[in-house]
Amino acid sequence: MKYNRILLKLSGEALMGEKQYGIDPQRLADYTKEIKAVTDRNVQVAIVIGGGNIFRGLQGASEGFDRVQGDYMGMLATVINSLSLQGELEKQGVKTVLLSSFQIGPVSELMSRHRAIDYLEQGKVVIIGGGTGNPYFTTDTTSVLRGLEIEASVFLKGTRVDGVYTADPEKDPGAVKYENISFDEAYEKQLKIMDLTAFTMCRENNFPIIVFDMNQKGNLMKVVEGENVGTLVSG
Repeated sequence: MKYNRILLKLSGEALMGEKQYGIDPQRLADYTKEIKAVTDRNVQVAIVIGGGNIFRGLQGASEGFDRVQGDYMGMLATVINSLSLQGELEKQGVKTVLLSSFQIGPVSELMSRHRAIDYLEQGKVVIIGGGTGNPYFTTDTTSVLRGLEIEASVFLKGTRVDGVYTADPEKDPGAVKYENISFDEAYEKQLKIMDLTAFTMCRENNFPIIVFDMNQKGNLMKVVEGENVGTLVSG
């Protein structure tokens, strides 16, 4: 395996599948099978998942919600998604633990770097919910922060697009995909890989990013094995 410890970022919207809202059980099952396959090969997996399928703080603010309150609602949405992912993984026989930036009784443990690494080394999938615990930060930023904390080898951004393009491929049929691109070039071209805070953290800490299509069966395994899937953004 090329990558033995990964931070996998999944979007909340991806869990909707063909639905307009909430969680599609089939999409959830598909994702957990992909994750189980790599854990069966002894890859240490930590996961951060967004909450946009339930509530997005920034969108709530545009609709009249208080921004800070909306962000806390979004953080709770990530915990709901984390619980759904945990339940499906456990059903498939994968040992998991849910950590969160804030403790929620019997549901989760408080996130700490040492606790997360200890569970990873025990062979458990570590699901990290609750964002950073602070408003004004996205789950992209949370994912990079947690990835750096646990000393992950790579940041894997699982999306519905198969990499980084010169333009939005869903809007521009002439968009060209990058196989590899440097942090500096991506920054200069203003490619929207993730929010600027998260991207800058990756760039400053030389934390490589791979953007790939999580909906394509077998792609996660190919990525951790080092196959040329998606787009690699690195120093």
